[in-house]
Amino acid sequence: MTTTKLCLIRHGETAWNAERRLQGHTDTPLNPKGVLQARQMAQALKDINLGFDVLYTSDLKRAADTANAVVELFGVEAQVDSALRERNFGVLQGLSITEAPLLRPDIWQAHIARDLDHDLEGGESIQQFSLRVRNALDSIQKRHAGKTILVVSHGGTLDMMYRIASNQSLSAQRIVSVPNASLNWISHEESSGWAVDQWADTRHLKGSALENVDL
Repeated sequence: MTTTKLCLIRHGETAWNAERRLQGHTDTPLNPKGVLQARQMAQALKDINLGFDVLYTSDLKRAADTANAVVELFGVEAQVDSALRERNFGVLQGLSITEAPLLRPDIWQAHIARDLDHDLEGGESIQQFSLRVRNALDSIQKRHAGKTILVVSHGGTLDMMYRIASNQSLSAQRIVSVPNASLNWISHEESSGWAVDQWADTRHLKGSALENVDL
């Protein structure tokens, strides 16, 4: 039986995370705390002597810079995949979770109600986002079946991976947190498909980590 293991890593903290702003495809950098979190995450992987076969990252700077902490410590290369980006939140991108209900109440309502077909005015619908993430997961798994893979991505994207691996409904409200620089493990068996093994591990971080607001 072939088991493929994925360690899913959310990027370190950004200024917009601290301000509770929806980032989406906006290319925000890590803040100083996020840079430190990335280093702590990479060191934690080193401390447990984790052997992995390939490292993937979203092309957005906050994820790529988090992955770079692993690159520097392990001496590996990161494969960049834009399919691992956060969801495109359309007109909500750049708004905080307090501003959005006031400035775009109609769009915000569709967002929090998890309207599966609403694209938030020029963004991605949940259905479109789910298909993108599922295709990315399946592609990585088929390319590296039986291997251990690191994936650096985003809060909403990792939440979607959790939904896929646990068969959680797309319309259901979020039930897990995805803290900055957290380690999250899923696996794939040929006979049974995806499963969640461990989630939201932040024991390696010195200090608290923010949860994602990208629902």
